[in-house]
Amino acid sequence: MHAVTSVDHASDRPLLDEIERYYDAAPRSAAHAEDFGPLTLFVRKGATGWHYYARPTLGHDGPAATAEDVHRVLERQRELGAPEAFEWVAEQNPELRAAVEAAGLTVHEHPLLVLGPQDEPAPAPTLPDRMAVRVLAPDAPELAEAVAVPHVAFGAPGTAIGAAGAAELARSVAALTADGGVARVAQRIVDGNSVLAAALDGDAVQCAGQYIPVGPVGEVVGVGTLPTARRRGLGLAVTAALVEHARANGVRTVFLSAADEAVARIYRRAGFRPFATALIAEPAAPQP
Repeated sequence: MHAVTSVDHASDRPLLDEIERYYDAAPRSAAHAEDFGPLTLFVRKGATGWHYYARPTLGHDGPAATAEDVHRVLERQRELGAPEAFEWVAEQNPELRAAVEAAGLTVHEHPLLVLGPQDEPAPAPTLPDRMAVRVLAPDAPELAEAVAVPHVAFGAPGTAIGAAGAAELARSVAALTADGGVARVAQRIVDGNSVLAAALDGDAVQCAGQYIPVGPVGEVVGVGTLPTARRRGLGLAVTAALVEHARANGVRTVFLSAADEAVARIYRRAGFRPFATALIAEPAAPQP
């Protein structure tokens, strides 16, 4: 995969800076920040918040992060039982990759795509009459399924039609209801920290996703289609609904990271354009 570089998009520096500020602000509704010099770790508030990532400290003008800095953060993440993960934008902090790799982590590249203030989204795709895409209220009866569908989807990565369907969704709904996951999303909707849209076939959720607004910027996250319902344009339709809602509510810049180039092609059809590379560092997967 070609990693988009700052040379490719030198004129997007103000946009990169805006999104960097977003990445620093977005976790703070559910986490507090711990200072590790050139790195910041976001730690969930209480027992029901979200575990977030570590990332470069916004505005840090001292020495660049070293492998020793990365190890200090990793130790704290292990102490907290939090995911050992670092996330950043390659074009914004290119020096961090060497430090995390020296600390033994594996770096994954993901296309970062944007609809900036000057960009026009593509029209929403036409769906069959029985299908509808709706932004859900926190007390919508479909909310639990809408929260659960992406979990099932990400358990079977890719864009190909798969076997996971209603039975797997029912198990995921039960698990997420029991552990408070559905209630957390509902509360984030109430608080204005998340907007969730779902594609329904009758009253059955087939695809869902969210965007997280912070002022004039919003990130589309967790768009997933039930594997049995793939290849019907549902992810594109949900993304279009999220963008429409965001733009109607004052969000001028909408961005997202795609799992890979195949997924990025879907988002380009919604009007997003590639502009940078999101990097995620985590421990290497254990060998079989």
